[in-house]
Amino acid sequence: MAKDCSHLDTVADVSPSADGCEDCLRTGGRWVHLRMCQECGHVGCCDSSPNKHATAHWHETSHPLIRSYEPGEEWWWCYADELMFETGGGSSPSHS
Repeated sequence: MAKDCSHLDTVADVSPSADGCEDCLRTGGRWVHLRMCQECGHVGCCDSSPNKHATAHWHETSHPLIRSYEPGEEWWWCYADELMFETGGGSSPSHS
């Protein structure tokens, strides 16, 4: 596991792709918590959800960084570096 994320250069100015898990909404699935890709804005469900769409998105695209899409949560996860971190400051996008 890395001490620092080496993928911050992949972060783009993105908008959420959906107000819920994009893939679950399409298939009628359900989710527990939401995550947003910081490279393309894909909103996927967490690994506690039945379909784990956020992680599946990483495997399909190699987009390494997600952040929580939950109200009040400021943390990010880098799949490639296996690293959780908080950016601090600024507003966090989240669904209502």
